[in-house]
Amino acid sequence: MYFDAVVIAGIVTVLLMLGFFVGVGIFVMKDQKAHGDHKKKDGKHGGKPV
Repeated sequence: MYFDAVVIAGIVTVLLMLGFFVGVGIFVMKDQKAHGDHKKKDGKHGGKPV
C-alpha cells in the first residue's frame, strides 16, 4: 500500500482522537469513583416535589 504524508497524518489524527476520548473516559471513571458517593438521590425524582 502506498503511504504518503496525507495518509500518515490521517492515521495519526484518528489515533490522537481515540487516545483523547479514552483519556476522558478514564478521567470520568476515576472522578466518579472518588466523588460519586455523596450525591446519591432517593426515589425517582430525587426527593424534589413534582
